[in-house]
Amino acid sequence: MIAAAASSPACARLAAPTRGATRSPRTQGKSLLGDGGFARDRVARRSIAARWTGRDRRHKSTVVKADASESSKPKPNGVYERFQQGISDEERQAVRQSWDKVMRWSRRVEEKNSKKEDVLATTKKVAVMGGGSFGTAMATLLARNKADLDVVILVRSEADAESINEDHKNAKYLPQHELPTNIRATTDPAHALPGSDFIVHAVPVQSSKAFLAGVKRHIAPDTPLLCLSKGLDRETCEMMSEVIPEGLGRKQPLAVLSGPTFAVELMQGLPTAIVAASEDKNLAWRVQRLFASTHLRVNTSADVVGVEMSGALKNVLAIAAGMIEGLSLGNNALASVVAQGCAEIRWLASKMGARPETLAGLSGTGDIMLTCFVNLSRNRTVGVRLGKGESLEDILGSMNQVAEGVATAGAVMKLARRYKVSLPVLTAVARILEDDLDPRDAVEEIMNLPQVPEV
Repeated sequence: MIAAAASSPACARLAAPTRGATRSPRTQGKSLLGDGGFARDRVARRSIAARWTGRDRRHKSTVVKADASESSKPKPNGVYERFQQGISDEERQAVRQSWDKVMRWSRRVEEKNSKKEDVLATTKKVAVMGGGSFGTAMATLLARNKADLDVVILVRSEADAESINEDHKNAKYLPQHELPTNIRATTDPAHALPGSDFIVHAVPVQSSKAFLAGVKRHIAPDTPLLCLSKGLDRETCEMMSEVIPEGLGRKQPLAVLSGPTFAVELMQGLPTAIVAASEDKNLAWRVQRLFASTHLRVNTSADVVGVEMSGALKNVLAIAAGMIEGLSLGNNALASVVAQGCAEIRWLASKMGARPETLAGLSGTGDIMLTCFVNLSRNRTVGVRLGKGESLEDILGSMNQVAEGVATAGAVMKLARRYKVSLPVLTAVARILEDDLDPRDAVEEIMNLPQVPEV
């Protein structure tokens, strides 16, 4: 409407008088803008005209003024209408009934849980061993769940503790996110660990055994340990459920948490789901009730081997996926490599006692998809850079967080030999990391393997 009005004769005369127009005696010889001459008048008029008509004569360009929402709205093609017409009233009613059934089930479960122990209410203190991004994010979730919960992070340096205590930020790993005020940090295990209702283990796998041996006297034998670390000990091929009791020198109540979880999205409060696995069914349930919120779903499982092996092996597969990206081999190749890797994870984990449904769930397929296809993955990033020709030494030297897949790859090869399983993709990753094979040559050799039936 404005553009149309501006093109009327009256507006045209107001914006830009014709060349032959004369001035009144009062203004003749003077600029309409003062002592600047008539040249500035012409510039000013052109500017006014441009604003009204969308035309700037100096550049001979036209600005189209249109309603953005109207121009971006697709023209009706009848597809949506045909889709809606194809749904019968009976089908609509059936869908509503199915949804209502889910909601009724939800209410029944919550009513049943309300009669059980209120885990969060009875929990006064939780310690988190390890101040990396994931440990900090899970500490933040707990602190948000209960404002008066004492959440203590055991960190390595005084600088890290000072940043958390004074600035309420993890300056090293999550500097852009403010932490709840009921999170505090210390470098002293004697202050962090005693009196905790739960202790969260978020120390890198390869450092865990020695770390636990150094702090075990501060951990009560009946305090549950909740393990976030994913990977295998490269020397012994042990899972964290084996590393932890060995480091402590005793059995300890234990649950492992694994699934598709990027720390930054946890900090942002975005919807996330994870699995809490324990041989103790009640402990898995208590961990679920401790962490569960409107932002975090926690499924329980008794398949500790399946959850752990999925979390460990997907890191190695993510390196392979990253190399496909770094080599610019395309989406077809990426999907093929990840699918083959999923099969290899299933072959090995099943031989070790993992359940197929676990490997197809959150801690298996869910974590694999996140780690292999999303740029935030550290292990995928290692693969991308290897594919682009960087050396592993330079890559690891430039990272401030651990990519567990690098150390885990060698352990996977030992397990493959122990259980007599052939793992072409994961073996190729191990050889590349050992500087024994070029990534592009590895892809070529795998593509030239014999054609076989789908398994």
